[in-house]
Amino acid sequence: MPSTSDFRPGLVIKYNNDLWTVVEFQHVNPGNWRAFVRTRLKNLRSGKVVENRFRAGESIEVIRIERKEFQFLYRDTAGYVFMDKATYDQLTIPGETVGSGAQFLKDGESVDILFNGTDITGIEIPITVELAISETVPGVKGDSANPGTKPAKVETGATVNVPLFINEGDVVKIDTRTGGYIERVKV
Repeated sequence: MPSTSDFRPGLVIKYNNDLWTVVEFQHVNPGNWRAFVRTRLKNLRSGKVVENRFRAGESIEVIRIERKEFQFLYRDTAGYVFMDKATYDQLTIPGETVGSGAQFLKDGESVDILFNGTDITGIEIPITVELAISETVPGVKGDSANPGTKPAKVETGATVNVPLFINEGDVVKIDTRTGGYIERVKV
């Protein structure tokens, strides 16, 4: 049976009737006290990160997660449609399962879908994407000196705040976790 000595970053365990991934861990042996393992766990469904202590050598339940690469095809009323790159099977997933980063998915984008048997436990969207600006107020000469921002609509329909010097047609890099502007991409 697996124990806390098997912890490693990325390991998925069942804890409190939910699936958690080990973000980081540290074995602690405080002198004449009992040893323990301090961990940071991330919930696969909600994304919540908690800190927890386990007794050293405590039994844990390890869950085998299968990771498959899928391609985003389109969005319809039922949800987001993905295609398995190996078998070409299509899979429709509701928007709440995909998460907030889905607003930055464009057709043909690759994502990793995590499966526990046949149940979907999570979707990993690329951390950064490059998208073209489709609508924004035109930039004015000298705007690059001011640190202000303005709203801009990207090709997927999402709205992000960008610096004043960004114009329509520019390609920008966006962080899908926060929805924040990172940089302008030279094309």
